[in-house]
Amino acid sequence: MLFEPNDQGLILGQNPVTIGHEASGTVVSTGSGETASKFKEGDNVGFLCAVECCFDCTQCRTVHNSWCVTGKTKMQGFSLDGYFQEYAVVDARAAMVLPEGLDVKTAAPLFCAGVTAYHGIEDCGLQPGQWIAVVGCGGLGHLGVQYAKAMGLKVIGLDIAEQALEEARNCGADHTFNSKDDPDWKTKVLEITGGGVDAAVNFTASKRSYDDCPAIIKPGLGLLMVVGIPREPLQLNALDIALGRYRVKGSNNGTCYNMRPAIEFSAKHNIKPHMSTYKLEEVPKMIDLMNSHKAQGRMGVVFE
Repeated sequence: MLFEPNDQGLILGQNPVTIGHEASGTVVSTGSGETASKFKEGDNVGFLCAVECCFDCTQCRTVHNSWCVTGKTKMQGFSLDGYFQEYAVVDARAAMVLPEGLDVKTAAPLFCAGVTAYHGIEDCGLQPGQWIAVVGCGGLGHLGVQYAKAMGLKVIGLDIAEQALEEARNCGADHTFNSKDDPDWKTKVLEITGGGVDAAVNFTASKRSYDDCPAIIKPGLGLLMVVGIPREPLQLNALDIALGRYRVKGSNNGTCYNMRPAIEFSAKHNIKPHMSTYKLEEVPKMIDLMNSHKAQGRMGVVFE
């Protein structure tokens, strides 16, 4: 069961629910429906947190379950009880058996962070050998670096925390820069890439990092991929976009239809979330690590 800043917000009292929206586990019982009957006791599975949507409308198939035409979608860990508990009921339509090579105790991050990072990179539509900037190299970004390298891209990792940049280097980033401490990082990126990256994928919730992105994107050809969500509205230059200086596109954590290719790609290319595990009673310690910005990769609660 995974823990991240969004969950931390819920701990502070925004919703009276059991938190946790990323999980993997072992089937102990199945329902009687046709889809549920495809699973059996003992299967190791992962799943998305959407429930009570139809899973069949255009939005559920190609956009995001939040926009289901029924208007009834709920997200476990946000508007319904999540996964920080010994047992959880999930919708079989949003679940899959883990491919060989994925460990049930460490696969949980792949079913939100992994699917999000995979599509954030893949949806850029780049070809092997092109340049991509991964903006924010922490819980999402370190996976984004791995996916980008597995797709044959040349990667520049950007962050303001040295431990996150170390994560990026460990994941294979070709170059890393501290965008807070290095005043010349934009110039260096332009020099290394010969005029700018082909895409910048922003996994952060930092408005300032979004403000910085256009300066490192290749003029006329580049793409800004919006994944992280700052609290403040983004302020992008409409003239730049209208005149084609760069394009803007969004990506999200997927549907049950594009979950499977992300997870299968992860297994095939040995994508590994950097994860530390804790007991449920250690959640206060996890909160302290987040508040002190000492958390690295993903943190998870394991029920033995």
